[in-house]
Amino acid sequence: MAEKPTIVKCLVWDLDNTVWDGTLLEDPNVELFPGIRDTIVELDSRGVLHSVSSKNDHDLAWKRLEDLGLAEYFVYPQIGWGRKSDAVRAIAERLNFAEKTIAFIDDLPSERAEVNYHAAEVRCYRADQAGELTGLPEFSPEIVTVDSRRRREMYQAGFLRDAEKDTFKGPDEEFLRTLELVMEIKRADQEDISRVEELTLRTSQMNATGVHYSDAALRGLLADPDHEVLTVTLSDRFGPHGAVGVLLMERHPDVWHLKLLATSCRVVTFGAGAVLLNWLVDQAARAGVHLVADFKQTERNRMMDIAYRFAGFANDPCACLAPLGEPGAEGVQRLHLLADRREGPTTMSLTAPDIASGAVPAGAVPAGAVPAGAVPAGAAGH
Repeated sequence: MAEKPTIVKCLVWDLDNTVWDGTLLEDPNVELFPGIRDTIVELDSRGVLHSVSSKNDHDLAWKRLEDLGLAEYFVYPQIGWGRKSDAVRAIAERLNFAEKTIAFIDDLPSERAEVNYHAAEVRCYRADQAGELTGLPEFSPEIVTVDSRRRREMYQAGFLRDAEKDTFKGPDEEFLRTLELVMEIKRADQEDISRVEELTLRTSQMNATGVHYSDAALRGLLADPDHEVLTVTLSDRFGPHGAVGVLLMERHPDVWHLKLLATSCRVVTFGAGAVLLNWLVDQAARAGVHLVADFKQTERNRMMDIAYRFAGFANDPCACLAPLGEPGAEGVQRLHLLADRREGPTTMSLTAPDIASGAVPAGAVPAGAVPAGAVPAGAAGH
């Protein structure tokens, strides 16, 4: 059976003789090639971001994109006279995407070759393939969620947020408070599952094991009283961040087994992973159980390793590990924590279920409060 291709997260477009017919500096009234708009709009609706790497005068090119009604679809465009490979790699770095999830389309073989030489994992396409892209498997995610359809808007809001941070005079923790962050942790329902599966597929840097749980497997666990499937969303005054985390845990009498933890790399700087982990540690302490987390080191998830260690997880032996058996996947470590009570976050409000007792409290926890199931002061600042 053929392996499924890595889904493209961002398609980077050349402009002259790729998006539009002609060269802008020779013809300021260039028009779009037939079907280009349809391709861009369709891929955008699937959650594929668009950007630009074009050798052009920036102001003229951007004005033409605005006139053609396409400017809003492009995030972090790179329009200038430098190497296109540098532009493509800058886009990948700014979006925090692995280069293997980036695609590049250009009419010139020399430009595609230059990108391939300096960024070998970036997939390159000829301009005359633009109309075929929506039918290719790498541009066709199996799941298209609410968050997928508004991914571009969420990234653009993120750029505005970053711009405000750059001009903010004061400590990072104070800036986070100005964002009016609200995190909601909730037990997943049937409608959440597709968002959960998508997150496990798309997240590599903050995925503790890299294991993908299928839609069917996750739905099966919803009905299992020994398992908790939790989703995490985040919002602030700029708008929603969407689903940013998933936690899969199995209950045993003396230990909670954290099988999967994945958080979006987009919210690392807000301390979302620390808030989630410390809330879980506090819940385990209230339930009187130990915590054991599966972790498999990969080339990209060092930040998750740091998050676990910072929360207090270690490679300590404990009798509580015995009921868990051997890890199901090669290379998986079992990290242990003797849970202790933790204080609440100071930089965000938190709404969460009381999984220690099984009750689900109503209402949000104000920033700075110390509710049952809260997380440590300052944790969100790391």
